[in-house]
Amino acid sequence: MFRLGFTLFPIITTTTAGIGVLVALVTGNDTLNPILIAAGVGFIAGLPITYWTTKLISELD
Repeated sequence: MFRLGFTLFPIITTTTAGIGVLVALVTGNDTLNPILIAAGVGFIAGLPITYWTTKLISELD
C-alpha cells in the first residue's frame, strides 16, 4: 500500500496544486501570495486524496 501511495502522491498533489493555482488565477488573484497559498492548500488537500485513492485501489486486490 505504501509503494502505491508513494507512486500516486506526486501525481495527485501536482494536480490538486495546479487546480488551486488555476482557481486563484481565474478569480483574479494574480499576485504571488494568493497563488502560493492556493498551491499550498492544493498540496495539503492532496494528502487525504492520496490516502483515500490508495486505500480504494488496494481494496480491489
